[in-house]
Amino acid sequence: MRRKDREITDFSKMLEVLSSCDCCRLGLTDEGQAYIVPMNFGYEAAGGSLILYFHSAGEGRKISLIPRQDTVSFEADCRHALIEGDSPCAFSYRYQSVMGTGKLELLSGQEAKIHGLEKIMEHYTNASHWDFRPEMVERAAVLRLTVLDWSCKMH
Repeated sequence: MRRKDREITDFSKMLEVLSSCDCCRLGLTDEGQAYIVPMNFGYEAAGGSLILYFHSAGEGRKISLIPRQDTVSFEADCRHALIEGDSPCAFSYRYQSVMGTGKLELLSGQEAKIHGLEKIMEHYTNASHWDFRPEMVERAAVLRLTVLDWSCKMH
């Protein structure tokens, strides 16, 4: 990170930033080309490790790319605010962001998928238990990203 003065390294503060974000972008590769897709997400953290969960349709470009990825990238940002200046180069922008890499997998089985869906719902609603209809869980694709490395920045 070029601007070390803006880096956040405290794990709990990094989680605070992540919890303020409402969209996480997944970065995959498709025959050498970047493919970036905005996703609803949830997460869980324990012992200094982070796991992200995403909900998706069960088919499409993203789903077909997952088996071909060694690692994927992710990025989320929030708390945007323009800082006005006296000249164009004096303008700046406030933000908080997280970004990193990890291993992405498509979950199978009702229990694993429900756990991921509950984490997503908890992120957006603060409620941790939901009743999901089995046929909806069966149709849904739930992705789990085990984070290998991530960083956080604030300006």
